[in-house]
Amino acid sequence: MRFIHLSDLHIGKRVNEFSMIEDQKYILKEITDIVKNEKADAVIIAGDIYDKSMPPAEAVQVFDGFLNSLTEITDKIFIINGNHDSAERIAFGSRQMEKGGVYIAPVFNGEMKKYSFYDSFGKVNIYLMPFIKPAMVRGFFEEGVVTDTMSAVKAIIDKTDINEGERNIIVSHQFITGAERSESEEIYVGGSDNVEAEVFDKFDYVALGHLHGPQHVLRETVRYCGTPLKYSFSETGHKKSITVVDMKEKGNVEIKTVPLVPLRDMRHIKGTYSFLTEKKNYEDINTEDYLRVTLLDEEEVYDAIGRLRSIYPNIMRIDYENRRTGADNDIGTVDVSSQKSAIEFFEELFRLQNNKDFTESQRKLCAEIMEEIWEVGK
Repeated sequence: MRFIHLSDLHIGKRVNEFSMIEDQKYILKEITDIVKNEKADAVIIAGDIYDKSMPPAEAVQVFDGFLNSLTEITDKIFIINGNHDSAERIAFGSRQMEKGGVYIAPVFNGEMKKYSFYDSFGKVNIYLMPFIKPAMVRGFFEEGVVTDTMSAVKAIIDKTDINEGERNIIVSHQFITGAERSESEEIYVGGSDNVEAEVFDKFDYVALGHLHGPQHVLRETVRYCGTPLKYSFSETGHKKSITVVDMKEKGNVEIKTVPLVPLRDMRHIKGTYSFLTEKKNYEDINTEDYLRVTLLDEEEVYDAIGRLRSIYPNIMRIDYENRRTGADNDIGTVDVSSQKSAIEFFEELFRLQNNKDFTESQRKLCAEIMEEIWEVGK
């Protein structure tokens, strides 16, 4: 059995107020082509279909189109909800969808949904565990059994009759201890959402969602496939891909990744304003990419983001890196008993904050503003 492992589509997401919907349509079409080229028997989507529990209509339409395209080229699609999804909305119509080969985890009812299929190597069992919190699970077990996320996941698995002589896959949307997070993921205080990888020892492959960086934990087959797109600047170093898994005879699992090429990349660039606006420095790159720009100029550039967007239209963030921002000066308190003038006090404050002196034009402007303020106060 060959299947594609996906997760964290976050359809409808906005990053720094930029809608990602066009980029998502593009990458979902690319994923569909890969699924077709790989001749996958099944597709697993391990949660966070949408970015919000009540997604906008356009996001629902995009996922509907993606799902329809997948059903035309593969026999089985398995879906669970993630922490960003509404379990009830994701599960709506699931019994009807099963007739078309789309298998969706129901709202958690105390046990995992199990589906069994056969291939040339025998039986394969797929267990769907939607995103859970202890409060969602506690009522199905004796008092004291479920105290945190780890004990909740363990209780569910221990309750499940799993034949370890057969090939077993679990789809889950949780944080596994030791995995690497990025800025765009929800973090719970004190690691209360942590789950140890050993809890999944009965499964031949663990298809995980929740974390945005592709990675495995403890063993190759406990795996996050990561997001298909970069959703924060902490992800600029990620190499986005989809995971292709060949489930052969018991104990033989082969994994490969297929890289994804986005419509627009997300990058961090640095340089002075003059360097970044010189044609030879940007003519060979995709200026349409989503950018964080760090300016190295000592003086602030007037309307830098507006002027730079004439070349780089998708700047999401701009900041400065210079002597002023790198200084760690202790301003302390000002000795007002000294005989300094008001502008001299202001010059001293400016020097401590910015690690440089006033220019003559700045000193003149400051003096004019002070004079206006004093005139108004008379």
